[in-house]
Amino acid sequence: MQFNSIYQLLSVLLIIGGLSFGCERDLEDLEPAEFPTNGDVFIDGFTGGMEYAAFGGSKVTAFDVDTEIKYEGTTSMRFAVPDFEDPEGAYAGGTFFLTSGRNLSGYTALTFWARATRSATIDEIGFGNDLGENRYVTSVAGGIQVNTNWQKYYIPIPDPSKLTSERGMLFYAEGPEDGEGYTFWIDQVQFEDLGTIAGPEGFIFNGEDRVVTSEGGSSFNADGYTVFNLPTGIDQRINTAPAYFNYVSSNPEVATVSESGIVSVIGGGEAVITATIGDEAAKGSLTITSTGQATTPQQAAPTPTYEADDVISIYSNAYEDEPVDFYNGFWEFSTTLNDFTEVQGNDVIRYFDLNFVGIQFTSPTIDVSEMTHFRIDIWTPSETAPPADFKVLLVDLGSDNAFGGNDDSSHELTFTSPTLVSEQWVTLEIPLSDFTGLTGQENLAQIVLSGSPSIVFVDNMLFYAGENDPGPGDDAPTVAAPTPSVPAANVISLFSDAYTDVGVDTWRTEWSMADFTDVEVAGNPTKRYSNLEFVGVETTGANLIDATDMTHIRLDVWTPDATTFRIKIVDFGADGEFDGGDDTEHEIIFEAPSQNQWITYDIPLSDFTGLTNQDNLAQFIFSAVPVGATTVWIDNVFLRN
Repeated sequence: MQFNSIYQLLSVLLIIGGLSFGCERDLEDLEPAEFPTNGDVFIDGFTGGMEYAAFGGSKVTAFDVDTEIKYEGTTSMRFAVPDFEDPEGAYAGGTFFLTSGRNLSGYTALTFWARATRSATIDEIGFGNDLGENRYVTSVAGGIQVNTNWQKYYIPIPDPSKLTSERGMLFYAEGPEDGEGYTFWIDQVQFEDLGTIAGPEGFIFNGEDRVVTSEGGSSFNADGYTVFNLPTGIDQRINTAPAYFNYVSSNPEVATVSESGIVSVIGGGEAVITATIGDEAAKGSLTITSTGQATTPQQAAPTPTYEADDVISIYSNAYEDEPVDFYNGFWEFSTTLNDFTEVQGNDVIRYFDLNFVGIQFTSPTIDVSEMTHFRIDIWTPSETAPPADFKVLLVDLGSDNAFGGNDDSSHELTFTSPTLVSEQWVTLEIPLSDFTGLTGQENLAQIVLSGSPSIVFVDNMLFYAGENDPGPGDDAPTVAAPTPSVPAANVISLFSDAYTDVGVDTWRTEWSMADFTDVEVAGNPTKRYSNLEFVGVETTGANLIDATDMTHIRLDVWTPDATTFRIKIVDFGADGEFDGGDDTEHEIIFEAPSQNQWITYDIPLSDFTGLTNQDNLAQFIFSAVPVGATTVWIDNVFLRN
């Protein structure tokens, strides 16, 4: 088959070559090539020039021609979806395409009949996949539902006038359902001109009038879809390639938009991006207010040095990435837009107007059960002081490898200051064991990022297998905590060489769950807690602290292994006694604190919202995760204004 195709192509080239030497003709006399208008794809067999290519990772023998089961005539197209973990392929999928195009501008829809051995949903089916540019790729949103009865299906063409030389006639992709494969048949596949389809109604930016603040150099994808009313009376959403839309920028000096829907911000000012589909205005727009010069990292993110064999990469120049469905799913209620840019020649993703964004990899899902950590590098120009946060959610589909099953699992972690900082790269290396709700790790499908910063640059998103974290006491600080510079008149010190300390009952109450020792670090007195679950520091009775004139609590912490660190403050109320009915308290939680370095926590007392009294502070309680298995060094514990 391949040999014949090559032979025919060479023959055509030789003929053309011969003709070119035989006569001369002005280029202006040439007319555009006219392509055949035949709409048949499979009517008792394929029409001329049709070829089939199986998608990568699919079962290459999934498709065959069937002479036993058919809707009409003598043959049909049969597709055998493999079982879960079939060694020959994870799914059935491929495209039927032509070596030369067809003019389909006189048709309104691709139609076919289909049935299956069971009720199922074919995940993706459509036309326009030509194994090339896929400029006008079109499919049914959400797939099509089939059962054991023959039924006719319709895939409307969003704008037939665009399809004057289309090569992609039909494509499909379907995996096992509930872990089991099945068989479906398709017959009488053809493009038709139907007067019973109403539409289209076009939508860009999910039909929303979005407003964003951006910078020069940014770019956005003006993705869209269409909705048609089918002869069955159903309103059908159609996944519609951007090239079907005709885009317009109200101010090309601020933002331009290409035929493929790429919006590029090139200057300062305001521009509105709109579109039409055919002669009708599409719903949705993007209003861009550009500040001009972009705020971007000046240095690339640190290059990871893990061995490639120990890495599963989602996005990193340092490794070969796994197949990813998308880095932004533009899910409902997500305002996030993104572009791909470079920092010192290194590829990074820039997310704008971030509230949450989904990164998905389902073809195939990823087995991270042999990995120990998730890593991501982030950089933001946005404010990161409390209560700003950044969150990472991991989602696994469970053994059925399908969304919505009873075995899906997920877990989200939150990161705040001081781990989260502005205008510098932050490397988060998170033990997968910290994602305690992620009970499955063999079919990971999504990473969801969310948080307060409206702009976040992302690089080196990957999973790796590393050595176990050092146990308590395995690592220790070799330099002292930084000496504070707050004037003594503005300080109430519990423990610091820089100030005169007030009285403290104990640095380890009898109800604490931790080992405690006084140590020196580079000659500086420091508190060391090991096997830490929680530890209480008390200032009761005559040592009660009146902090009503103070605005912050500050302390320096060093840990080799804590993945969460907590600080609780307790006030005994007007009676100055524990559990007197007027006690108040509040705890602040710091997720994923930086390890093996001193962290200065300078926390506004106003963040302790449950601490409604501050004139009889009596307890300061420190705790950490992993519970009972962490070591922390603490210095410079004081209140300040």
